[in-house]
Amino acid sequence: MNKILLFLLPLSLLFSCKSDPEENLKTSETSKTEETQIKKFEAPSFTLAEANKLIELPLHCVGTEYPYKPGETLESNADLVAPISVHPIFYGCFDWHSAVHGYWSMVTLLIQFPEMDKADEVRNMLKEKITSENVATEAEYFKRPINKTFERTYGWAWLLKLSEELHSWDDPLARELEENLKPLTNIIVLRFKEFLPKLNYPIRVGEHANTAFALTFAYDYAKATGDKELEQLINKRAKAFYFNDQNCPITWEPSGNDFLSPCLEEVDIMRRVLTSEEFIGWMDGFLPQLADENYHLKVGEVSDRTDGKLVHLDGLNFSRAWVFYGLSNQFPKYKHLQNLANEHVIYSYPNLVGDSYEGGHWLGSFAIYTLNVLHNK
Repeated sequence: MNKILLFLLPLSLLFSCKSDPEENLKTSETSKTEETQIKKFEAPSFTLAEANKLIELPLHCVGTEYPYKPGETLESNADLVAPISVHPIFYGCFDWHSAVHGYWSMVTLLIQFPEMDKADEVRNMLKEKITSENVATEAEYFKRPINKTFERTYGWAWLLKLSEELHSWDDPLARELEENLKPLTNIIVLRFKEFLPKLNYPIRVGEHANTAFALTFAYDYAKATGDKELEQLINKRAKAFYFNDQNCPITWEPSGNDFLSPCLEEVDIMRRVLTSEEFIGWMDGFLPQLADENYHLKVGEVSDRTDGKLVHLDGLNFSRAWVFYGLSNQFPKYKHLQNLANEHVIYSYPNLVGDSYEGGHWLGSFAIYTLNVLHNK
């Protein structure tokens, strides 16, 4: 409340018996508006200094074999092997999918900040690990019938995001790595093409199995690489899954372990597959409250960052933010959501470097992707 209002308020009380009741109501409403103004948060910077800090996270984890959480189904005693023997590239970072987006983090930071202090170390690691021989071993694992659902669909999505990043990188090393990775990329693309027509109902959760998240990353890959078949399939399935959705209960979120918002992940895929006019109409029925310039969504609060599940909520803050940034960048109607995104990032971003391994092995990727969306990278 400003000084003028503080001065006028006692006067209004002094003469209340003689003043117009409607004027008193207006004064009260004005005071309330002043008191509930949305706090402004600065957008996070994404500079060489930040890149030099963020690159430490994937550099540390992609080569850290243990602790490791295997996600496969064992067929016999012969499958009881060290993860590195079947995943010679993606054996670190606690689990397969986190290792994949650890490599994505290295590639995208290298593209944007080739002058990073450890750029040469990153290039050497990429060249050493993403070889045709290592990819062949990774691909062979996926070809086994018992592993047909391995990493469906979260890990699949991140593998395509890595492939997309290599495809967009104008560098001789990128051409070599993209070509080396292609046998595994092709398997994942085929997995999506086989699975999506059979998925009768989308999976609406706040963790790995979320369908909308996977569709978004796979769609971006298809657009970037010109895979029209995959693009059209995702367009068709996304509309079938989500076009008739209304009044998404975002106030029910988050669940205790969420790192994705079921409501907002739908927004992210639908803003890609619908025309601008269609999307605005869809949003008016799906999440109409987001158009309110005073809309606020409380950040996900983390009570214990040493708990691998509870720290998921830092990831939720980043993933919410990248959806808000995407909306803000694309549609003037949602420009105000950038401030809400900033608030979410500012809550979780300072905890990344030096965090416990429970969050450090994967949250860097979420932060980098969020900053990429903010800055239209």
